[in-house]
Amino acid sequence: MKTEKSRLIQIAILAALGLAAALSLALPQLLRGEREPQLLSLTVLLRDTDSSGWTVARQGMEQAADELGAELRFLTLAAANDGAEQEELLLREIEDGAAALVVVPADPAALSAALDPWLVVCPVVTLESPMEGAAGVVSPDNALLGQELAEALLEDWDGGEVLLLDTAGRCAGVSARLAAAEETLAAEGIPARRAEALPEEPPRWVMAFEPSVTQRTAEGREAGGRDFALYGVGSAAAITAQLERGNLAAIAAWSDYAAGYLAVRRAVNAVRGTGGALGPLPFFILREEDIYAPENQKLLFPIMSSSSR
Repeated sequence: MKTEKSRLIQIAILAALGLAAALSLALPQLLRGEREPQLLSLTVLLRDTDSSGWTVARQGMEQAADELGAELRFLTLAAANDGAEQEELLLREIEDGAAALVVVPADPAALSAALDPWLVVCPVVTLESPMEGAAGVVSPDNALLGQELAEALLEDWDGGEVLLLDTAGRCAGVSARLAAAEETLAAEGIPARRAEALPEEPPRWVMAFEPSVTQRTAEGREAGGRDFALYGVGSAAAITAQLERGNLAAIAAWSDYAAGYLAVRRAVNAVRGTGGALGPLPFFILREEDIYAPENQKLLFPIMSSSSR
């Protein structure tokens, strides 16, 4: 009888030990699942067909996503500035469960109307252009940027017409830069006209208001051996290289890394109901001699600067 009782006690002890071992393995996983909320799914959609100009901004987005518990899905358009395609893609992303959207809107007014029924459940943060109903916009003060870029041109101007490259379509942010530059030049009596592309024989003074157009125009100036003063925008490595080689007279530059980081942070905060409004990104008017000034290193060479710390 005692032997049977001892055997039952041994079985009970072994069962308890087995259960304790199983719990010791499972409990950390269960607790970890409670401590680590599910990753938020964010969709990022540009208005370009080529995202290479957004490389540094994307790095900022990925840094913010890593810190804040989000995963990013990057999309590009089949045709640049195709507002209808943007609407279609974003509505599909919402249906597929995107928690928030980060967008460079091709047509902010039309996109706002298309997404309006969904903005409460899927916040949208825009880059470059404001959009009605959006949870925030990450951009420099576009009008002020256009004005100060025109003022940089006025410092050099000694006569002749100014060509304003009008390439933005319905992109409100870029259009605001152009309009402010045009107004600044007109106030000083400087003749200016708009054109959608650079003519074969451009005037001595040219202004571009998008980073991609700035880069292409500067590269075309260099390849064709043309002699005109170009004033543009952007801080990508290719634009900085053109400034250094004298193919740009001045640029309005801001931190693409900060823009990407802030956009994702604002999107995550909007989903979680935290965080406040965003102010405009600071920007700087830079010339060739400003490239290697210490205060401009993180702006123009963010990766190099971070790796040297």
